[in-house]
Amino acid sequence: MRKISLLVFLISIILPIQNLKSEIIIMSQCDDRQDEFLKNEYILNLNELIMIRNYVYKEKTYKKYKLTDLSVKKSNSYVRNIYQEDGKILTHKHGYPQFYTQILFEKGKQEIYIKTVLNDEEGITKISTCKKIEKFEKES
Repeated sequence: MRKISLLVFLISIILPIQNLKSEIIIMSQCDDRQDEFLKNEYILNLNELIMIRNYVYKEKTYKKYKLTDLSVKKSNSYVRNIYQEDGKILTHKHGYPQFYTQILFEKGKQEIYIKTVLNDEEGITKISTCKKIEKFEKES
């Protein structure tokens, strides 16, 4: 009886601790192949399965986009759901079943890619390289 109560006690302590661990990866100082940014960072929360992108355009890039789209803001942030597959981190599909895009990250690598799929034909293109990667394992 005493062994069973000890086992139940240990399980009640170990299970909540496992659920409270989270991994957060912050990729910052990311360049871009097309645009210039004052700030361009990606925050990957692997526990909550979300990606947050924060960016601030340089004046030249901001003016370029503002000419054709009045809703463009100089600084912005957006959130996307993510999932892990074969050691890669992908955003959920954005688009239609025949044509969609996803942002693709590989754990421990500085490069960020865009995966484009058109009628089951897949293409992967590097869109950014981040100079700084920080990884946090948080326990509460």
